[in-house]
Amino acid sequence: MSARWLRGAAATAATAAFLVPASLLAAAPALAHTTHITTPATAPATAPATAPATAHTPVQAPVRASAHGTPAPATVAKKLFRAWLRADRHAAARVATAGAVSTLFAYPFRAPDTFAGCSGNACRFVHTSVRVPGGLDGILMVVSGGKVTKVYASRHLVKPSAAATHLFEAWRKGDRNRGLEVATTTAVKTLFRTKFDPKGVKHFFQGCGSEPKGYGCAYSYEGGAMFMHVRGSKSRGYEVASITYIAD
Repeated sequence: MSARWLRGAAATAATAAFLVPASLLAAAPALAHTTHITTPATAPATAPATAPATAHTPVQAPVRASAHGTPAPATVAKKLFRAWLRADRHAAARVATAGAVSTLFAYPFRAPDTFAGCSGNACRFVHTSVRVPGGLDGILMVVSGGKVTKVYASRHLVKPSAAATHLFEAWRKGDRNRGLEVATTTAVKTLFRTKFDPKGVKHFFQGCGSEPKGYGCAYSYEGGAMFMHVRGSKSRGYEVASITYIAD
């Protein structure tokens, strides 16, 4: 499939694609976290770590401390969150793995202002006052054995291609929450409708080109192509807003 064909197809796909209104990304997220945070003890539950976390997940009963003395996921998650707000890596390391601590302390935005509760062992802290890229809308902590073992976080990516390749890798690994770090729930739902098949057709990244209101990033494969429609800016960060497909 030639690059010339893809550029022509991108224009067609861009016209038909779902374009996110500019108003949704109008408010640039504030970078660097602050300490003005509220974490209410009771909040709506969120999606489990094995499914995309959304703000519309039905409320579920929180997981309580086990009979063997293991603290509840919410307790562990809040301890890590407070350690992060204090910039206390030593305290954070007592309740989280090194990888989880590293991801959390690299979070580029101000701290999420609301604790959205836990669903199973997945606990979320979300933004209600700023708009950040992706459907995760903040931070998701996965708790296991009394420690936070994994942190998913909204990303501030300064290149459209970075958002596209991040989402593709999340799909390749079957990790919806990783996809939500850089893509809307609509884009993730569309992409994960089909499971990535490592023995199936090969996808070839063809780069990104300008289209109305953003960029179209293409992956070609035998018989067609997939276009990730990226919105945002370098200052706000880029996210994959929607995905369309075309056939040869």
